[in-house]
Amino acid sequence: MARGYLGIGSNIGDRLAYLQLAVDGLASAPGIAVVAVSRVYETAPVGGPPQDAYLNAVVAIDTALEPHALLEQCHRIEQRAERWGPRTLDIDVLLLDDCRSDDPALTLPHPRLSERGFVLAPLRDVAPDLVDAGATWEGVREAAVALAIPPHA
Repeated sequence: MARGYLGIGSNIGDRLAYLQLAVDGLASAPGIAVVAVSRVYETAPVGGPPQDAYLNAVVAIDTALEPHALLEQCHRIEQRAERWGPRTLDIDVLLLDDCRSDDPALTLPHPRLSERGFVLAPLRDVAPDLVDAGATWEGVREAAVALAIPPHA
């Protein structure tokens, strides 16, 4: 089993419900066990056209899936609108143990991980040893909502 960290985000419709859908979908997927879910953060969008704020979180998983199979499972769960625009749900594979990949379909660790406060803040919640304890990020604030790990997970 490998420990992985997945970033989830939504900025269309019922954003919290879409994030919970991601957690539930991951928890019920074969070969994936959800072990922790971060707090939820509200963040300004990065790049692309003008759009609404995102809700973001990080899900820590243990998985028996190979990296590309994990990515495919994430694609089955997410409902993506467009690459650089508003989206109902986006799931990114951020880290998978010490796996390194420069494949065009899957780069690990995620190539912009260290630049994105909307990923680093929730990652620090579930993997504090991976993120500087004193770091702060402009435009990233804790939301007054929470996600739950399904009881069957």
